[in-house]
Amino acid sequence: MNTSELWIGGQEHKPSSGEYFDDLNPSNAELIARVAKGNMADVNAAVADAKNTFEHFKDSEVRTREKILCDAASIVERDRDVYMDLLINEVGSPQMKAAFEVEYCINAFRSAAGVPRRLVGQTMPLDRPGAFGMSVREPVGVIGCITPFNVPLLKNVKQIAMAIATGNTAVLMPSEFATQVTVQFAKTLHEAGLPGGVFNYVTGDPAEIGDFLTSHNDIAAINFCGSPRVGQHVANIAARSLKPVTLELGGKNPLIILDDADLGKALEAAMLGIFFFQGQACMASSRIIVQSEIAKKFIPAFVEIAKGVKVGDLSDPETAIGPIISSRQADRVKSHVADALEKGATLLHGGEWLGNCCPPTILSGVTSEMVVFGEETFGPVTSIYTVDGLEQAMQLANDTSYGLSCAIFTSDISSAMKAAAKSDAGMVHINAMSIQDEPHIPFGGNGMSGLGREGTDADLDIMTRWKWITIQVD
Repeated sequence: MNTSELWIGGQEHKPSSGEYFDDLNPSNAELIARVAKGNMADVNAAVADAKNTFEHFKDSEVRTREKILCDAASIVERDRDVYMDLLINEVGSPQMKAAFEVEYCINAFRSAAGVPRRLVGQTMPLDRPGAFGMSVREPVGVIGCITPFNVPLLKNVKQIAMAIATGNTAVLMPSEFATQVTVQFAKTLHEAGLPGGVFNYVTGDPAEIGDFLTSHNDIAAINFCGSPRVGQHVANIAARSLKPVTLELGGKNPLIILDDADLGKALEAAMLGIFFFQGQACMASSRIIVQSEIAKKFIPAFVEIAKGVKVGDLSDPETAIGPIISSRQADRVKSHVADALEKGATLLHGGEWLGNCCPPTILSGVTSEMVVFGEETFGPVTSIYTVDGLEQAMQLANDTSYGLSCAIFTSDISSAMKAAAKSDAGMVHINAMSIQDEPHIPFGGNGMSGLGREGTDADLDIMTRWKWITIQVD
């Protein structure tokens, strides 16, 4: 039986409590590993080690950080199959999603490797005679990182690669459902030559140790990805000590399809946009808004596509929908659909579950009093709305407390740019699906979708701070 420990100071540490918990395969409930259950004492030890390490890592040479990140990318590339298997077995990733995540990790390491040489400041004239001014960027210290179950490798590399690139250290608390991906990630960084103490992780119950990590006096900044409810709580903790925080939360993302859209491309985007990783994606197209004329063709065609989506067997590369991560999340998906049907919605496709796999579920007739109208379901469930034109489509698209991603399909550039301008989302994709991400872009949303942005340039806002220096020359 596999047993994983905590990772502090570049080596394994047994939990001070001596306790472990089970990490299960969501497809069949088989035991993947017994996982160390860290407590506040373990978090304290990890933060202390990270703080001590920061005192010398902040002054590490650019070429040192650059090489570590480049080597880490090569190791992930070499160990692609190891990471694929972990993503499939531990979090229920279909093969296409797992492959995307591994490739993203490789690219993110290489993108971050270019950052150390671009940590530039400015020189500036001053009003004071004989004075010279400059501004420089400095790393902030120990960054507290919290990552989710759905894209654990992607979020690990997003948060940690940039911490390394900017000369910071980090303590990570991964999702209790994705611990072994993080264990392998630590092995990758260790082999790449990362000094002990730069990256640390503490596995355990987020409800027991999350607040202690984020409120710790020696945590300089917080990078969180998770639900809006927990994100608001983390923001409140950060505000008490004025810690900078990046929050990447949920979404209720619209996919808008106008009458002049390419129907085939729109159908493909709709299918991938909501059924990718069984809808467990913050950018999922959980609202499909279709103009009335094209709706006559789109809706029956989309239902036919849903009928052909493969569900269940993750050993089959054609499988698009695997298991919902936990019974608690499965209950949420079921309750959203049941509530909608009880209040008058129509089920166009879906119904009987296959074990803990939810079939592609398509609703119509959804109204504002239904839970699924406003709340993120985080499952392969989407609602179709029919509108008269662009104006009505944008009103409906913006009728949400979220603001992460918006997609629009049209052949009219004027309509496309109007939609982009009117959208309240932080990201707008024209003639492409709502699920888009690359390491260097300013990723993030507005409203309940989060605070701040992620990306190799955007991360500098939280991972570095400005210092103004003046010199009196004469």
